[in-house]
Amino acid sequence: MNNVKLYANPAPLGLMGFGMTTVLLNLHNAGLVSMGSAILAMGLVFGGLAQIFAGILEFFNGNTFGLTAFTSYGAFWISFVLLIVLPHFGAVSASSPSLIGSYLVMWGIFTAVLFVATLKAGRELQVVFATLVILFLLLAAGEFTGQTIFTTIAGFEGLICGFSAIYLAGKDLLEA
Repeated sequence: MNNVKLYANPAPLGLMGFGMTTVLLNLHNAGLVSMGSAILAMGLVFGGLAQIFAGILEFFNGNTFGLTAFTSYGAFWISFVLLIVLPHFGAVSASSPSLIGSYLVMWGIFTAVLFVATLKAGRELQVVFATLVILFLLLAAGEFTGQTIFTTIAGFEGLICGFSAIYLAGKDLLEA
């Protein structure tokens, strides 16, 4: 029987969706660009929907880690955009900084669990998840303290996180 691969590797799609969206948002967090529709649209479509799609495809590859990571971070991006947009439509009140900080801490805890799972994977994936844990915690610190320096530092650190995901996606594409 031939060892024929039936499905393509969806990881580059998920990693690019995560990485490119993370870079755009953290250009804003670093104070280099203003928040705008480009960041929000990228968050919904490439960060959100494309990652969820990649996660579902990871299911068919039997990759529980990929399924969990991509669908979860896709949901993160969609929820993040909704946190920003819904109050502008008067649908809900804006969340308090302490609630946003708690939201970010929860994502940091989830990411730390995934980071532990990467310890049996390649270093590049470990870098993505380690820098993402740091990013969530720095952003949470900014929300809890009201000190913008945490958000600015998070922005530059988030650029490292995002570009590390883009690097890994490119590496996976070139190895395909």
